[in-house]
Amino acid sequence: MTTQAHPVLTGRQIRLLMAGLMTGMLLAALDQTIVGTALPTIVGELGGIDHYSWVVTAYLLASTASTPLYGKMADLYGRRPVFLFSIGTFLLGSLLAGLSQDMTQLIVTRGVQGVGAGGLMTLAFTIISDVVSPRERGRYQGLFGAVFGVSSVAGPLVGGYFAETNWRWIFYLNVPLAILAIAVCTRVLRLVPFTRREHRVDWLGAALLVAGVSCLLLALSWGGTSYPWGSTVIVGLFVAGAVLAVLFVLQEARTAEPILPLRLFRGRTFCLANAAGFVLGLVMFGSIIFIPLYLQIVKGASPTRSGLLMLPMMAGIIVTSVLTGRAMSRIGRYKWFPVAGAVVLLVGMLLFTRLRVESSLWVAFGFMVVIGVGLGLCMQSLILGVQNSVDPRDLGAGTSSATFFRSLGGSFGVAILGAVLSARLGTELADRLPGAIAQLPPDQAAEVAARGGTGISINAPEAILALPAPVRGAIQAAFVESLHLVFLTAAVLAVVAVLVTVALPDDQLRGAGPEGATGGTGPLGGEAPPAGGTPLAKESRGEAAADMESKSQTMI
Repeated sequence: MTTQAHPVLTGRQIRLLMAGLMTGMLLAALDQTIVGTALPTIVGELGGIDHYSWVVTAYLLASTASTPLYGKMADLYGRRPVFLFSIGTFLLGSLLAGLSQDMTQLIVTRGVQGVGAGGLMTLAFTIISDVVSPRERGRYQGLFGAVFGVSSVAGPLVGGYFAETNWRWIFYLNVPLAILAIAVCTRVLRLVPFTRREHRVDWLGAALLVAGVSCLLLALSWGGTSYPWGSTVIVGLFVAGAVLAVLFVLQEARTAEPILPLRLFRGRTFCLANAAGFVLGLVMFGSIIFIPLYLQIVKGASPTRSGLLMLPMMAGIIVTSVLTGRAMSRIGRYKWFPVAGAVVLLVGMLLFTRLRVESSLWVAFGFMVVIGVGLGLCMQSLILGVQNSVDPRDLGAGTSSATFFRSLGGSFGVAILGAVLSARLGTELADRLPGAIAQLPPDQAAEVAARGGTGISINAPEAILALPAPVRGAIQAAFVESLHLVFLTAAVLAVVAVLVTVALPDDQLRGAGPEGATGGTGPLGGEAPPAGGTPLAKESRGEAAADMESKSQTMI
């Protein structure tokens, strides 16, 4: 086993580094949500309505599948060139997406964006872990959680604004931000040393991983929408994904330089933290996408306004992420933060089962704050737990695994809870709509039947709001009742998350803590040195033995 001394950077250097990393992460997180509200406008100009969903799927597919590859490449080649390649690829994809002249070009360039985005998220966590000890790392990674909170609300707002002016600026906006991030990180990352070692890239393992993940994500994206769940295409994709996953594991067991070292899974903390990340990703990303639908279909908010109405959740995420990061640095442990986050998410999901058509927006805002607090407690603490459990030589692979499993959980969550919503909604509409239509004059009843009757789509909230009052009320009531089952299902999954996080070992974070009870300097103020010197220098001088003893419990 090897130990690694963290390079000591000044407060100004760390502030510059964080600015560059947070800008890069904001780009990737923003593009997950910014396109959705502008898609109808984009399709109206470029055509290709049959390929509508691929604009989102291509980005998700490329970013999720490439995430583990970046971790390994960063461990082999160094953080700086791989991060610059990632952000350069994202910049190129953004520029080409803005220049797209048809849907095929847009889908391909969104895939290029996704390839770059896969590295922006995972490498930000990896790079900050190179220069800050685990004990101090929470204070900085808490700010990354705040970036996700901002992007979850800013994306729909910005997308809605540019949809009304010029949708191409959704992509052009990334260019100056990416150039800024490149300039900052090029300068500061030169100060982070990297020792090149002999290696051999496992290209076969990489190909098996990308192909396997692609099959699973395509099955989840197409199932229940483009094809029935039991169709030959969907079943075939799931089978192919499973076979490729087995082949990937066999390849990783025999190669000298695996993309995802299987020895990491011998550690209890590594396995449980990634399992918790998968389940929490399923709960988080699979459920919060339905809240804007409630605001649009039931409360009549436009897509842009529904993004603005999500501000309470963003506030909960930002405040809790920052405070959680500082608290983890002060206490020196992380276990009970994801436990508390899972419990709060469970409470939030149960609260959302109490929403009604007539519920006040202020009630919904209160429930959103609860969800935001739960997300803020969970998002960074589990990644920190994974980083704390692995050897420095596996830091990139370990960090990318945490991001990968959370993203994969989110993809499963969208599919599972989306299927729950569709199934329950179909039943509720079949029960409620005939009676509502019977209340209408004959001419209006015929008009509603011509629009689709029970086949009315929840993807067109404007059309629903334009329906006669009895029919609109029936659809809104059916949607709310269906949402209750969605959030109840998410609550059951949150119980699993609570159990998994409770089973996590209560490990001590490696490295020295902040000086004094107040926790030292602010999160962007550089190191908070204890009496014996900087925590990073102290760790490199005198804590190697303790470091190895701590990691020997989870690493072989």
